[in-house]
Amino acid sequence: MFGFLQKLIGNNSAREIKKMRSIVEEINSLEKDMTGLSDASLKAKTQEFKDRLQNGETLDDILPEAFAVVREASVRVLGLRHYDVQLIGGITLHRGNIAEMRTGEGKTLVATLPVYLNALTGKGVHVVTVNDYLARRDSEWMGKLYNYLGMSVGLIIAGLDYGQRKHAYGCDITYGTNNEFGFDYLRDNMVVHAEQMVQRPLNFAIVDEVDSILIDEARTPLIISGPGERSTDRYYTLAAIVPKLVKDEDYTIDEKQKTIAPTEAGIAKVEKMLHVENLYDSENLELNHLLIASLRAYAMMHRDKDYVVKDGQVVIVDEFTGRLMFGRRYSDGLHQAIEAKEGLKVERESQTLASITFQNYFRMYEKLSGMTGTAKTEEQEFNNIYGLEVYEIPPNKPLRRIDMPDLIFKTKAAKYRAVVRDVVARHATGQPILVGTTSITQSEELSDMLTKSGVPHNVLNAKHHEKEAEIVKNAGQRGMVTIATNMAGRGTDISLGEGVAELGGLHILGTERHESRRIDNQLRGRSGRQGDPGSSQFFLSLEDDLMRIFGADNISNMMDKLGMEEDEPIEHSLITRSIERAQKKVENHNFNIRKYILEYDDVMNQQREVLYEQRRKILGNDSLRDTVMDMVDSIITKAMDHYADEKLYPEEWDYEGLLKHLEIYFLDPGQITVAQMEELGRGELEEMLIDFAHKEYEKREALIGEANMRELEKAVMLKVVDSKWMEHLDSMDMLREGIGLRAYGQKNPLVEYKFEAYDMFENMIEAIQEDTVMYLYRIRIELAEAVEGEEETSDPLKNAQTHHDDVLEPQDVD
Repeated sequence: MFGFLQKLIGNNSAREIKKMRSIVEEINSLEKDMTGLSDASLKAKTQEFKDRLQNGETLDDILPEAFAVVREASVRVLGLRHYDVQLIGGITLHRGNIAEMRTGEGKTLVATLPVYLNALTGKGVHVVTVNDYLARRDSEWMGKLYNYLGMSVGLIIAGLDYGQRKHAYGCDITYGTNNEFGFDYLRDNMVVHAEQMVQRPLNFAIVDEVDSILIDEARTPLIISGPGERSTDRYYTLAAIVPKLVKDEDYTIDEKQKTIAPTEAGIAKVEKMLHVENLYDSENLELNHLLIASLRAYAMMHRDKDYVVKDGQVVIVDEFTGRLMFGRRYSDGLHQAIEAKEGLKVERESQTLASITFQNYFRMYEKLSGMTGTAKTEEQEFNNIYGLEVYEIPPNKPLRRIDMPDLIFKTKAAKYRAVVRDVVARHATGQPILVGTTSITQSEELSDMLTKSGVPHNVLNAKHHEKEAEIVKNAGQRGMVTIATNMAGRGTDISLGEGVAELGGLHILGTERHESRRIDNQLRGRSGRQGDPGSSQFFLSLEDDLMRIFGADNISNMMDKLGMEEDEPIEHSLITRSIERAQKKVENHNFNIRKYILEYDDVMNQQREVLYEQRRKILGNDSLRDTVMDMVDSIITKAMDHYADEKLYPEEWDYEGLLKHLEIYFLDPGQITVAQMEELGRGELEEMLIDFAHKEYEKREALIGEANMRELEKAVMLKVVDSKWMEHLDSMDMLREGIGLRAYGQKNPLVEYKFEAYDMFENMIEAIQEDTVMYLYRIRIELAEAVEGEEETSDPLKNAQTHHDDVLEPQDVD
């Protein structure tokens, strides 16, 4: 029915692209004028466009001319002329959408069009890539074009200092990785002086490999943390106990949901081994939590698939790209549990100082767009979460790749034998082959088999990621055989060698279906660039994870009925379709997980935005005196409501309690007496207390000097805000961990979470006000010297900046 409707009303993508063709014609009509310009005149266009924008024209008004200028500059500087379909891709990105363009269609060049146009506003444009190599390559390569047109280009990668980052963000165009942009945002909201911030307001971002960054990495937030206080000894204890437990007897694994749980028998065993009476006692909750982490580490996390051990450290392997994720750590004690399992030094757990998901970071940009070869399968998610439409940009030349049906074998062993036979046969003709695997172990097993068969080949997996681009670039040369994990060198073109087209082009051989169709499409997409010939085929077995978990029984029964031998494959479009249905189920499940995470993080994000905005106001304000006085007034008013409730008679008021409470903040014992208070009416009493507090503040200001007081206000307020925010993050984590149990009481956990989170946030704001006032009235006066710049002081406030500096690098990113 849907297909029929689509034919009837037409595809939205196709309709919009049709409309864009008139703009393309306008750009093309300007080409002669541009080619006739001297270098100086072409370069002068940049200032002309800026002036026109100043005089009221919009970016859309100047788009045709700006694109024509970029195209001509590209021909002169790079020797590359934008195709018409690339102009369509550029318009799509400028409008804040996703351009789905097949591999080899020149996405890097496409981005130069909207980047240049939007950079004319002077507000900065960010081009986001998945790794440092691509960020550096693209900034240097396309930077020649931007520099020619008078635009400055910056690069944000790991290892830069403050000055380099500040300079890079100040450029018209800034290339960098998603991690670095996200971390810099968090670090900017931890500084103690406004001038230490490096980012400008987030204006326009183009995200390359947008599906990798906004979908695949959306489940793991960026976290900046400091050292925690929990002992690591228990991880070793549990790492020794867990291998003694028996699967299905002492614990169960749900592979579809990716969860693990101990059984009653397992709990009893653990209690006996740990000499604990009841693992579920409140005093043993932490131990219970560590048991689950240790079970997951032992039974569900596999070395050389989920992680590698490199230089004595556990390094996560990205499940989608196969890349090593340096600096990232699993959360909830899982990373420590893996370290204990591997017999490595267990790093101390950490305290979260700041965190954000990529979903919420990228939604802060005024305008967001992205490009990739594979986005259509996640169109709904892009639309729901980011408000992005996906447009399928037609290729410059028709696709000639032949995608053959899957071959399905009974066992993995039979499948690998068939893969080797196919590779040997094709290699004998000289046809290049790219073999896609889903894990490091799998790629190494296959490599051994090919070596025994006498086939020379290259292996590209997370262990050899440094050579990634170089290996992939040569995968299309005659006689080349390349084994690669899922990353398959995204962002690097595979050009065909001489005579390879006649041999059928590059052949893609997938050794397992991924749980996401998009990852399979990425692998296929390595072949058939720019109208090149090519082919692809997946070899599967009933023992593969996807087949095993999602209904391989029917296929197995069919093979048995047909009396098929182990090495005899099934090849049928019905089976291929059933596999795709299983993939859709998993994709939908993963989408729901990401949506669930986002719903909870949205609550946190609202609070984060409020707090960070207040923090920026503190940094940017020369005087916080009025703010402090408002806090003082609020504390007194609340105290009056509590101890001198206007609904009660004056003789029922608790004057002693009121005095004791205010002595925490600004009163010294005996400064005001109960007798004095009893003589005043309620309004007079409140007015007297406020007046007294303000005068005490003036005395302190006179004592340490007005300038010092302004500095002290800022230092105290920042210290208190940061300290309370860290405590709040911990409390929110604990709330989140236990909130699911509310479902047993027929309550919606998310609704409950929102209510409790709101109350906790309000309490935090109140605590910030109380502590700020208390410190400013009670802090030792010697602090005045520290504010003026003394190097040594025992005051904890002086150490606040040092503490921040210590944690500015992302030590623990979950």
